[in-house]
Amino acid sequence: MDLLAALLDIILHLDTHLLALTQQYGMWVYGILFLIIFSETGLVVAPFLPGDSLLFVAGALCGMGSLELQILVPLLMLAAFCGDNTNYWIGRLVGLKLFTRADSRFFKHEHLDKTHAFYEKHGGKMILFARFLPIIRTFAPFVAGVGRMSYRLFLTFSALGSVAWISCFVALGFFFGNIPAIKNNLTLMVLAIVFISLLPAIREFIRHRNSAAK
Repeated sequence: MDLLAALLDIILHLDTHLLALTQQYGMWVYGILFLIIFSETGLVVAPFLPGDSLLFVAGALCGMGSLELQILVPLLMLAAFCGDNTNYWIGRLVGLKLFTRADSRFFKHEHLDKTHAFYEKHGGKMILFARFLPIIRTFAPFVAGVGRMSYRLFLTFSALGSVAWISCFVALGFFFGNIPAIKNNLTLMVLAIVFISLLPAIREFIRHRNSAAK
């Protein structure tokens, strides 16, 4: 419970914590940000990390002059791209072992074949748009690996998604994060970013539930 409360406090007061890290660790803060973005996109166990809001706050700190935009943006693009690729190969090399048992109740080969067919047809769009969906962006590369999506196709859309996601949220923070109305209500802004990011997933969940009910 204490860990959950600490995580919630960090998410709701990202600006304070990130500014403190910048003042305490100097240039090392770029490495910390790299690890957070890499972990959220590269480790299946870390979908809870605050990617979107972290990028927004980091962009706002660039606008304040506390961080260097020309260092931050390419570094985090690289972190997102490396994380995606790590997750893909974990899925491809480790995830496939889940389907080795022919009598498995949950990991059936027919599911694997359907996943492969889906990612061959829609995988590019999935990898690109998943970047903007919390939680889903953590699992999409892993499932792409399990589904044996073409690695060349995955690389292309992973790179495009990394550039689009990082540049979009950092730019929003850089240009709007230090506007007084936003800066003084940053906690509400962070919550709004999280809510808006989750809206597509919530809508899709409701649509599927309604379809199943019918």
